[in-house]
Amino acid sequence: MRPLNDQAIIVQVLISLFLYIDLLMIVTFFKKEAFHSVTRYIFFAHTLICDCTFLVISDVLLLLSYLRIIMPTSLCMLICAVVVNLNVATPLTLTAMSVERYVSICMPLRHAELSTPQCAAHAILVVQAMASVLMLVTMISLAVVMPLDFYLSRRVCSLEMLQTHAWQKNLTNAVSQFYFLLMSLAICFCYVKIMGVARVASGADRSSMNKGLRTVVLHALQLLLSLIQLWCPFVELAVLQIDLHMFVNLRYFDYVMFILAPRCLVPLVYGLRDESFLAALKHYAFFGCYNKITPVTKDKKNHRKASQRLQT
Repeated sequence: MRPLNDQAIIVQVLISLFLYIDLLMIVTFFKKEAFHSVTRYIFFAHTLICDCTFLVISDVLLLLSYLRIIMPTSLCMLICAVVVNLNVATPLTLTAMSVERYVSICMPLRHAELSTPQCAAHAILVVQAMASVLMLVTMISLAVVMPLDFYLSRRVCSLEMLQTHAWQKNLTNAVSQFYFLLMSLAICFCYVKIMGVARVASGADRSSMNKGLRTVVLHALQLLLSLIQLWCPFVELAVLQIDLHMFVNLRYFDYVMFILAPRCLVPLVYGLRDESFLAALKHYAFFGCYNKITPVTKDKKNHRKASQRLQT
């Protein structure tokens, strides 16, 4: 068993930092009952839970692979299936959050009807069902080509072991690209619609809508980083044929930049930019010593006024 090098230690420090922030935000959500009835906070909590679970499992796989520790292949497949599901669930939830901002700003009269905890729960179920499609495609394609002895063996666990043929990689990449095409179109649609409403709004309404517009842009940035993650294997394969050392360094960079970085943007987008959530977060982070109270708003009153202005 070889010791961890500097790069592996840096990754552990980064993951520990991200997990601490995310877990603190999850605790804040569950302790503050006012957040439980607001759709955007429910989506935010779901994203945090997915990211925390993904970071923990992927980090364990990274350490096991680095230390060359073997495990039963059937167990490895189960773990990889969860990782594939969570990897897709985060950008899908971000898309749902962008759609919620669109409904809040562009359809204010229907926002109270559509933005409820029940609708949020149904949307999360849809997100998980859509995220499971890629996992099922991966597992079914593996079952088609691998013999029974493969599932009874023991080996070092990695996602690469699930794709032993080129057509499997092409199939999963095609499904992933289709996912991100749909998500990109949805986010672009929300951006254009919100921008159109923001142009004709004024005063406090315009400020609120510009904030929603910036949120959608940040979601698009995170989605772009996740999309680049799909292209990384192609670049890594080409570099592997040139130089092994360069391949190792590139893969380390890709993991930090396109897997860890997108998952640290979520707290910055919704946690630290939201005054109500930030006040509650500080309260629990400082063990109750920070007692500034910021009311939780549901974006109804201002958007109703904006809608009335647009109709007149």
